[in-house]
Amino acid sequence: MLGKTIKDYLRENGIKQTYLSEETGINQQTLNDMLNGRRRIEATEYMLICRALKVSTNFFAEKLGILSVAV
Repeated sequence: MLGKTIKDYLRENGIKQTYLSEETGINQQTLNDMLNGRRRIEATEYMLICRALKVSTNFFAEKLGILSVAV
């Protein structure tokens, strides 16, 4: 569910997965697996993704209706 939320954000903002992969250092296939729910997003990866997208770590949690994420 988190992966889909991030994937939707990328699409809504015209951000390509290749850009996110380059900015985070996360392998493109690994990132694709995370965004499509085939692989869990680890806390350190989540922090890298949020930093690359210039959003707080609570940004996607709030979209999912979770009050906060402790990472």
